[in-house]
Amino acid sequence: MAVRPGLWPAILGIVLAAWLRGSGAQQSATVASPVPGASPDLLPHFLVEPEDVYIVKNKPVLLVCKAVPATQIFFKCNGEWVRQVDHVTERSTDGSSGLPTMEVRINVSRQQVEKVFGLEEYWCQCVAWSSSGTTKSQKAYIRIAYLRKNFEQEPLAKEVSLEQGIVLPCRPPEGIPPAEVEWLRNEDLVDPSLDPNVYITREHSLVVRQARLADTANYTCVAKNIVARRRSASAAVIVYVNGGWSTWTEWSVCSASCGRGWQKRSRSCTNPAPLNGGAFCEGQNVQKTACATLCPVDGSWGSWSKWSACGLDCTHWRSRECSDPAPRNGGEECRGADLDTRNCTSDLCLHTASGPEDVALYIGLVAVAVCLILLLLVLILIYCRKKEGLDSDVADSSILTSGFQPVSIKPNKADNPHLLTIQPDLSTTTTTYQGSLCPRQDGPSPKFQLSNGHLLSPLGGGRHTLHHSSPTSEAEDFVSRLSTQNYFRTLPRGTSNMAYGTFNFLGGRLMIPNTASQSLGLATDAFPSLPVFLHLRLPLAGCQTLLSPIVSCGPPGVLLTRPVILAMDHCGEPSPDSWSLHLKKQSCEGSWEDVLHLGEESPSHLYYCQLEAGACYVFTEQLGRFALVGEALSVAATKRLKLLLFAPVACTSLEYNIRVYCLHDTHDALKEVLQLEKQLGGQLIQEPRVLHFKDSYHSLRLSIHDVPSSLWKSKVLVSYQEIPFYHIWNGTQQHLHCTFTLERVNPSTSDLACKVWVWQVEGDGQSFNINFNITKDTRFAELLALESEGGVPALVGPSAFKIPFLIRQKIITSLDPPCSRGADWRTLAQKLHLDSHLSFFASKPSPTAMLLNLWEARHFPNGNLGQLAAAVAGLGQPDAGLFTVSEAEC
Repeated sequence: MAVRPGLWPAILGIVLAAWLRGSGAQQSATVASPVPGASPDLLPHFLVEPEDVYIVKNKPVLLVCKAVPATQIFFKCNGEWVRQVDHVTERSTDGSSGLPTMEVRINVSRQQVEKVFGLEEYWCQCVAWSSSGTTKSQKAYIRIAYLRKNFEQEPLAKEVSLEQGIVLPCRPPEGIPPAEVEWLRNEDLVDPSLDPNVYITREHSLVVRQARLADTANYTCVAKNIVARRRSASAAVIVYVNGGWSTWTEWSVCSASCGRGWQKRSRSCTNPAPLNGGAFCEGQNVQKTACATLCPVDGSWGSWSKWSACGLDCTHWRSRECSDPAPRNGGEECRGADLDTRNCTSDLCLHTASGPEDVALYIGLVAVAVCLILLLLVLILIYCRKKEGLDSDVADSSILTSGFQPVSIKPNKADNPHLLTIQPDLSTTTTTYQGSLCPRQDGPSPKFQLSNGHLLSPLGGGRHTLHHSSPTSEAEDFVSRLSTQNYFRTLPRGTSNMAYGTFNFLGGRLMIPNTASQSLGLATDAFPSLPVFLHLRLPLAGCQTLLSPIVSCGPPGVLLTRPVILAMDHCGEPSPDSWSLHLKKQSCEGSWEDVLHLGEESPSHLYYCQLEAGACYVFTEQLGRFALVGEALSVAATKRLKLLLFAPVACTSLEYNIRVYCLHDTHDALKEVLQLEKQLGGQLIQEPRVLHFKDSYHSLRLSIHDVPSSLWKSKVLVSYQEIPFYHIWNGTQQHLHCTFTLERVNPSTSDLACKVWVWQVEGDGQSFNINFNITKDTRFAELLALESEGGVPALVGPSAFKIPFLIRQKIITSLDPPCSRGADWRTLAQKLHLDSHLSFFASKPSPTAMLLNLWEARHFPNGNLGQLAAAVAGLGQPDAGLFTVSEAEC
C-alpha cells in the first residue's frame, strides 16, 4: 500500500507519541515494542549499537546505529530527540533476507555534554522502527576525559640498609578514565615480571622485598590515561651498607727475641666495607699485648763414657750426650760426633778361626731362608689359582638352594640406604655392543663399537676385573688411560670422589667410596664388558635450585640394552604443591637439559625417577651427567640443612673457635666438610641436627649465648651473625659456616658451657647446649669415624645382589604373564608400594625384573628377604616350587 508523501510526518508523530507513552523508565539494553497482530520476526534488531566513549579535549565523538529491518532510526540523548538534520542516514538492503537495512550516525560535541555536566551523566540511545514495531538500543554514555596535574601522594626519598624492605607509595591524580601507573628507575621502566624482587601493589605502591646495592637509584611514579601523562617528583633511594670488621690477623712475632717485648694484631673494616654512607666499624683496628720470649740456651757435651770391650773386629767405642746443658728455647745443638770408635791392638783382640760350630750355624740359616722362599712361592701360586677360579664359579650353588638365602657380602656401610642394583642374567650371552658416544672433538667416526671385551684392556671370555680407588696409583693409572679418549677429557682428574669398575653381562654395583648415597646398579646383559665410573662435584649452570649432588657415570652417551638404576640422595622435602622437580642431564655440547619432569612421566620416556623422602632412584638407559633440581612453587617449599658444630682438638692458645656449618642434608656435602675438618684438626662437639629452610627470602641467623664471663670472653662484636638467603638457596655455595671466637680468661680453663642458636627469620630453628671439656671430651668422635668408613666400591656378579639368581628367574617367569586373578607383577608392585607409575614398568620387556631391580636398589644391603618372599607368596601363585631350587638346577 502506498502512502502519500504528505502523510509521513503525521504517521511518524503518532508512532513517536505512542513510543514515548509506552517507554516508561529508561533502559540500557535493547528493548522491542511489537505492534499488536504483527509478526515478532520482523521487529528491528540492531547490528551495531552505540557504545560508551570519552571526549578527548574538544574532539566530537561519533555514535553509530545499524538495524534490520528498519524503516526509520532516530537518536535520543538525555531524554530529548536529536534533530533530524543532525542524523547521517544510509539505507541498504540485506543481501541474504532482502529486508531493508538502515545505518544512522550522529556527532556529539563537548558543548553538548558540558550542558549537563555535574548534574547527571550524558547518554544517547537510538530507536529503530519497522512495520512490526519499534526497538530501543542500549544506552551509550559519553564522558569528558581528563587527568589532573597534581598527584594525591608522591614517593619520598629514602635511605635503607642492605636487604631491608623498601615501600614507595604513589597515589595518581584524579582522572577519567582512571589513570594507569608505572614506575621508572633512573628513567628505565620497572618490570616486576623480569625482577621477582620487585612488585607493585593495587594501591600503586612500589615494593622492593630486599634492598640490593643495584636498587640505589631515582624512582619516578608515572600516571597516564588517554588524555595526558603525568610524572611525579623523583625520589632518591640510597641503599647503604654498614661496615663490619674482618677477623683478627695472627699475632705478630714478639718484638724482643730474648726477654720482654710486645706483639700486635690488626683487623680491617672490610667485612663488608661501608658503602653509600653506611656507618664505619666501631672499635679499635689494632690490638697490642705484652709478650715474653725465653732466651735460647745452646747445648754442651757431657763427659765421655768409658771405652767398651774390644770387639771381634778389633775396635772399641765410647759415647757422650748433649746434656750439659741440653739445648732449649731454640738454642743450638752440640757440634761434633756423639760416638767415638778406635782400633784396639791389645791382648783383648784375639783372632780366632771359625770352628765347626760357626759353619753349622751358617748352613742352618741358609736352609731356613730357602724354606721360607719356597713357602712364599706356594702361597702365591695358591692365591693365583683361587683368583682364576673366582670368575668361573660366579653362580655358587650354595646360595641357590631352597628359599631366599642371603648372600654374604661386605657392603660399604651397614646402614647404606642407596645403592644401584642390576641382577645377572646367565641365560643370555651378548657378546657385541654398538652405541653412539657424545663426540667431544671433531673426528671421522662418531660411532663407538665394543666387541667381546673391555674398552681399555681385553679380558678372557666370561671373566671380570674389579677396580677400586685404592691404592691411589691404580686410580691415577685408570684416569690417565681414560684421558686418552676424547669423550673422557671433560671429566676432572681427581680420584677422591671417583669409583670405577669393569663389568660384563653378570651386572653389578658401583659405589662412591665414603659416600653412602651415590651408587650405580648395572643391569645384566646391558653391555658385554665395559668400564663404568661415577664422579661427583661438577659445576651446574642455571637458575634452579640444586637438590642433589651432580653425579656423572660413563662413558657418557652410551646407550645400554637395559636400564641401570642411579641412586642419589637429595635435600628437598618433596611436595607437589610446593615443588616443581626436574631431572637434568648434560648434553654433549655441555648445556643442561630437562629430561624428566617428575609427576608428568609417560611410558615413552627414556627416564623414570622413583622419588622418596631422602633419595631418588633414576632408571636410565643412557650414561651421562645427572642432577635433581627444583623450582619453588610457594613459600612452603623447604630444603633440609644439616647443622654441624666443630672445634679444635687441641687448644694451644687462649683463643678457641667454634665453627657452625650449614650444609645441604646430603652425604656428599657432609663428606666434604669432614675431610676439610680433618685437615684443620677439628672435632665434632655436638650431634648433628636438621633444620628446615623455607623459600621465604629470609636469611639464616646464628648467635652464641650464656657464655660464663668469669671463664670465657666472647670476641663476637655483634648480637648475631647472618648467612644471606641466596647463599643457601642457590645450592652452589660450599662449606657455608660462621665462626664464634672465645677467649679464655685463664690458660688453665678447660670446661666450656654455652648455647648456640641457629634459626631462619620467621622459620625453623635449632638450639645446641654445649657442655664439655675442650681437652678430654671426644664423645662425638665415633660419628666422624662412622662417616669416614671405607668399603669396596664395586661388586660384580651374584655377590652384588641379595635375591638368588634362579629364584629371581622363577619369580619373573611366574609374574610377568597377565593373570585373570590378579596374581601378577601389578599386585607385587602394590605390595611393595611401587605402583605410582605402573605404565613405565609395563612398557619394559620384563616388568617384574624392573620391580626386583628397584627393590634391590632401595634395600641393599639390609633388605629383608623374608618380607619379599612373603609378599611374593601372598600373590597366590599355584606353582609350589616357586621358591625352591633343586641341586640339579644349580
